[in-house]
Amino acid sequence: MEADDKYTRIDRMRYTKNTLSASLAYLAILFDVIYFINIYASDINYDVGAYYYQIRMGISIVYNLLFMLATFLCSEGVKSYKKNYSYYLIVIGAVQVIRIFLLPLKASQAENVVDGVASKVMGKAQFTLVSAYLLASAACCVISAVVGLVKCGELHAHEKALKEQSNG
Repeated sequence: MEADDKYTRIDRMRYTKNTLSASLAYLAILFDVIYFINIYASDINYDVGAYYYQIRMGISIVYNLLFMLATFLCSEGVKSYKKNYSYYLIVIGAVQVIRIFLLPLKASQAENVVDGVASKVMGKAQFTLVSAYLLASAACCVISAVVGLVKCGELHAHEKALKEQSNG
């Protein structure tokens, strides 16, 4: 009976979408958006001088937009059981981790002098928070990819077995 349930579950995948992987990719985008808001709205809440008005920030904004577009594209790919998109999600997840060391870490170590008073550009609490958002985004990308790879493997093996049965 259990083998029949597994066969039915895998056979159903031919007619349904991989919504779990796609949903995890959407969640990765959501965590990135929260990160985006927290970083770029911080200069409104705190007077950090001109620290955020540098080319690094412009590149970060462009990367955030590209991240959201690429992750959405990958979500559509994994939803349709296309294996290559899972590999792209792993790379995107790794880049999300690397990003912690590019902007948030540097901002948490930087000091700015505003009106003669030196202060940290990003406090420890904000650094911890934005790092957690990037890590959560990365984790969602990687888990989405792993789920996608597993389901793609099962589906492709099932389709190959069906093809062999019809030919044999």
